[in-house]
This record gives sequence, C-alpha cells and structure tokens, in this order.
Amino acid sequence: MLVLSRQRDETIMIGDEIEISVVDIRGDKVRLGINAPTRIAVHRKEVYDAIRKENTQAAMLGSTDLDSIAQTIKPGPARRTERTGTSQTTVAIPATRISAPGAGVDQTRDQEIASSDKNTA
Repeated sequence: MLVLSRQRDETIMIGDEIEISVVDIRGDKVRLGINAPTRIAVHRKEVYDAIRKENTQAAMLGSTDLDSIAQTIKPGPARRTERTGTSQTTVAIPATRISAPGAGVDQTRDQEIASSDKNTA
C-alpha cells in the first residue's frame, strides 16, 4: 500500500484521469474530493462490498428462482380508460402491428374497443 501525506487543498493523481483532493480536515475526519470519468464507479468501501455481495447472490439464482421472478414481474396488456356516458370502462388494448402514419391503426383499435365494449355490456 502506498501511503502519502497531503494537506488541505492538495491533490493526488491516479493515472491520467483520477484526481483525489483533500477538501477539508476536521479532527479525525478527512473530506476527499474525487474527480473521475463517469465510466469509473466510485463508492465507499462498505457500499462497494454490499454491491459485490448482492451481485454474487444474484449470480447464484437457480432457474426455478428465475421462473418465479419472471411470473411476478410479467407485464400485462396495455390498458386505456374509455368514458361512455356517465361511467368509465377500462379496456385491454390488443397488440397491433406498426404501420405508416394514417394507415388506419387507430381505426382498427377503436373498432376493437367498441366491439369489446359491446361484448362486456
């Protein structure tokens, strides 16, 4: 381990991209300022250890664990609330293929919603 002495407002360089500055010294506490590229994660040691522990646990999940998680977070169909008279109806919107603007996709959806409203009434 390299041990360096620095006073307030002095800096240490790590490579060409990481700069560590002594910002303040109060009693037995030293405040450091760290300037590093955003692609380099900078964490306190206890946070870094917690992240590594969680990643290790996640890597050990079995296929049965993943299946149960997938069932829990499975997305449902998109929903849209329609106002008809004085009541509101929530209708599932079926997936439609993507086409050029003005090619009737909205008309198809509106027809499907109208027919499902008739079926539920």
